[in-house]
This record gives sequence, C-alpha cells and structure tokens, in this order.
Amino acid sequence: RKQVSLIVHQGRKGVDQAVIVVTSPGGEVSSYGLAASQLVRIRKAGIRLVVCVDSVAASGGYMMASVADTICAAPFAIVGSIGVLAQVPNFHRFLDKHDVDAYTFTAGRYKRTVDPIAEVTEEGKAKFREELEEIHGAFKDHVALARPRLGREGDIEDVATGEAWLAVQAKERGLVDVIMTSDEYLDSAREGGYDVIELLQRKHRRAWYGALGDVQGAAASGVRGIVDGLRSAAAAETAARPSFRPMAIS
Repeated sequence: RKQVSLIVHQGRKGVDQAVIVVTSPGGEVSSYGLAASQLVRIRKAGIRLVVCVDSVAASGGYMMASVADTICAAPFAIVGSIGVLAQVPNFHRFLDKHDVDAYTFTAGRYKRTVDPIAEVTEEGKAKFREELEEIHGAFKDHVALARPRLGREGDIEDVATGEAWLAVQAKERGLVDVIMTSDEYLDSAREGGYDVIELLQRKHRRAWYGALGDVQGAAASGVRGIVDGLRSAAAAETAARPSFRPMAIS
C-alpha cells in the first residue's frame, strides 16, 4: 500500500510508468484481491502500469497481473491458473476410532460447512462447493473486466479452467501481451529515453551496542535523559526505513 501510494502521489499523470514484477503462485483470495485493487490505484491515477512476470504469476498472482495496461512475461514463465482451490483434511474418523469426542458449536445454518474434526454432511459439501463457484465467478469477472479482449470475445470460459500455461501459450490465449523479461523491458525503456528508478524496501537496524551507548550516555543526565535517548534512537531507526519495492519509470 505504501509503495503504491508513493507512485500515485509522486508519479506524473500521462508521463510516468510503474513497472511491477509479480512473482507468485497464488494464495488466499482476499489478500490477492486487495493487492490487485492496490495496483488498480496506479491506473486510476493516470500512470501506465506494466506488470512483468519472470517466473510465475498463477491464480492470485495472475489476479494481480491482469489489472495491468501491459503484461510482459518471460518465455518459460508460468501464467494463468484462473481457478479456486480449497483443501480441508478431516480427522473425524480417526478421532472416532480412538474414542475422542470433538465439539463444534455454531450459530447460523452455514457458519461452518466443512470442519476438520467434525463429520461433514452432504449439505455442507454442497454449500462449500457453491461458495467456491461464487469465488471462481468473481475471479472470471475480474479478469474479463481487466482484459477486455477476453470479455468481448467470450474467451474467459476457455482460459478460466484452472489451467496454467507457459507464457508463449498464454499469449496466444490473450493472457499475456508481450514475451519479454523484466530486464529486457527496462532496457528498452532506457533506450527509449526513460529514467529508470528502482524502489526497494529496506530496513536499517542499528547495532545493539550503538543503541546501548546512546542510553548509557543519556543516563548521566538522569531518568529524563534516558527516556529522551530511547525516543531519539527509535525515531532515528524509523526515519531510516524507506519502504519501496516496485520499479517506477519516469
């Protein structure tokens, strides 16, 4: 969020580009949905968004990548996997075999449809599958909206099967725009006259003996000196933390 806010507030509308390297096989839908929404802020600010995929952008990773103006991918990068997966181990029979009682208390018919320790009913399984289909439908709508070609031509059903492809194959299916690594894209930007600025997230921590020395020095001035020394050390550490990760082109 902070990195995106920096680009949004400091970038020049219609002039700068933000280049984001996405590397992710996916994960929790709500987290990746939020990450995709953060990237949309860049486009809404009038700054061109380019996502580069050097190794993998699958499932939630592709949910993020799909919102870009342009998606570049290395030839052997893995792209796609527009689907939803849920795995829930169930220990009910094991516990029952060993005479272990497990209780789950809920309020609401569908508060817990699939439980790892309780017996799962057919109704619970059906409801759980229904919820997965709803999430999958929202995922497909998200990609179709972000990638107009897929929405217009009705190709979304052909690519939203949960399959992942090499970037060359993904390009044929409309999931990728350009076959190119992130380094190649940045090189071409430099050749085109852009200044490339890399934003990195770094945490600078002071050595423990340095902070201890500050405190000991302040102790000579009494309790208030110690408090002031601690506050100064904390403020210096906080001020030395740039929290940048994406790359911006200006």
